[in-house]
Amino acid sequence: MRVAIVDFGMGNLRSVANALEFVGVEVRLARRPQELADAAALVLPGVGAFGAGMEHIRGFGLLEPLLRLAGEEGRPLLGICLGMQLLADGSEEYGSHRGLGLIPGRVKRLAPADPACKVPHIGWNDLEVVRPDPLFRGIAEMPDYYFVHSWHFVPEREADAAAYCDHGQRFVAAVASGPVTGVQFHPEKSQRDGIALLRNFCEFARRC
Repeated sequence: MRVAIVDFGMGNLRSVANALEFVGVEVRLARRPQELADAAALVLPGVGAFGAGMEHIRGFGLLEPLLRLAGEEGRPLLGICLGMQLLADGSEEYGSHRGLGLIPGRVKRLAPADPACKVPHIGWNDLEVVRPDPLFRGIAEMPDYYFVHSWHFVPEREADAAAYCDHGQRFVAAVASGPVTGVQFHPEKSQRDGIALLRNFCEFARRC
């Protein structure tokens, strides 16, 4: 099975590619629209600012293919970190920016009530998985993942939240709506639990 990692110029793609290759899939780094077409699944990783991310996606001509493949044709897609946030309708990060709109919601700044919880949120944290989802199949209760972020996805529909995390405030750490999924953490940096999640995503894609 071939997985296309969407390369829009804002992410550490090699670590994601290495993790996916470890679980036994063929990986393609895709910067041109035609490089997405024959992939069984898409992974959208990213680091940096929301507005710049969307500008890069449009600049590389990837906006329409992503919306068509994931939104219309039902191609499985996993957003990672900024990639998860870009799935939203929009973001409040340094202005107002329009997102992919694949899962209804907005991206807002983390605002922990506990002053000991610093922003950005950097480090390991447990998840509370709140509903059955293929991403977390067979993974132990309260899995541990690595986070680096200052903003978080607030889904419009509570049912789209698959897992939560707490960093001085409870926030959504994973979303899923049909074939479109996203995680705020970095599975490629999260050792056993991260590899298990990526393997689950690939198995889900094989069944679609």
